[in-house]
Amino acid sequence: MRVLRRVLLGGLMLASAAIVQGAEPATSTAVLSIPSMTCPACPLTVRTALQRVEGVKAIAVDLDAKIVTVTFDPRRTRPEALQAATGNAGYPAQLRP
Repeated sequence: MRVLRRVLLGGLMLASAAIVQGAEPATSTAVLSIPSMTCPACPLTVRTALQRVEGVKAIAVDLDAKIVTVTFDPRRTRPEALQAATGNAGYPAQLRP
């Protein structure tokens, strides 16, 4: 009886872990186009604004291409919050597909 109980409990734990993992990925990536980034100081301001958004994990700025790639926790923030952060810092952004 104990063996059966352990097998059933183990199966339930595996099934619940699969459901939780399948719900939403641990990280997502958003690419923001920011045409107003024109000088070497701009990426610093944009990076600082994005670092203040809860759930942001990593930020990569490409000044030449005028894009920012942000890795974030989708359970804690959304791409729209990233856009709002850069916009509030004076750098309006559009999400790239």
